[in-house]
Amino acid sequence: MKIEARSLSYSIRGKQLLSDVSLTVQPGETLALVGPNGSGKSTLMRLLAGLARPSHGAVLLAEKPLAQLTRREVAQRTAIVEQQADTAERITARSVVELGRTPWLSALRPWSSEDSLHVDNALKTVEMEGFASREWTTLSGGERQRLHIARALAQRPGLLLLDEPTNHLDIHHQLSILNCIRNLKVTTVVALHDLNQALTCDRVAVLSGGRLVALGPPQQALNPETVTQIFGIAARWIRDAEEAEPFLSFHLR
Repeated sequence: MKIEARSLSYSIRGKQLLSDVSLTVQPGETLALVGPNGSGKSTLMRLLAGLARPSHGAVLLAEKPLAQLTRREVAQRTAIVEQQADTAERITARSVVELGRTPWLSALRPWSSEDSLHVDNALKTVEMEGFASREWTTLSGGERQRLHIARALAQRPGLLLLDEPTNHLDIHHQLSILNCIRNLKVTTVVALHDLNQALTCDRVAVLSGGRLVALGPPQQALNPETVTQIFGIAARWIRDAEEAEPFLSFHLR
């Protein structure tokens, strides 16, 4: 599913958080959003999800203005995992993931075996099928994060928005989730802190001060000059004989 941001700006209480951001994510593409803290990544993510309305500009989802779609229509097309996602505590792990099917249910379309299958597959994808009956209060921060991702996957969206999904995860599950994202046949926008993780995406958008300062293939958008300018650190490419692609090495200037 294609999503397009056209000249997006957003301000709150007189403070400009995003300024004239335009980009397009093609169907099936994975776009990484990177930038320093406060650069506008989460704000852009919320605008793309329809959770906030832009002060200026528009978001188009599959060529349709997001503002013209109902909340149910948006929820059937788009799933978001936010940094501070939370869930009521008196609930099991499986029940959390089942919430992802809510946009598809109605009096005329009750829960079915198809919904159960989507939930099973989502739990398996994030390696949480063995935790299905566990109470939410007994889970670690990383386990809860994986369940929030599973809930989004169970929704079966055309567009998946992930705001720093690897927070709270150990390195095994960071790599597992990112590998899962790469293999999904869904348009994905993912905000990341780790620039080397962003190199595995199709394209990278670099934000700074609420503005889009670079957009393109990873090695182009994250060239050492841009990294130094935006993040205030020195960077250089490292090529390992055992790795097909180079990665970035950093040190303080």
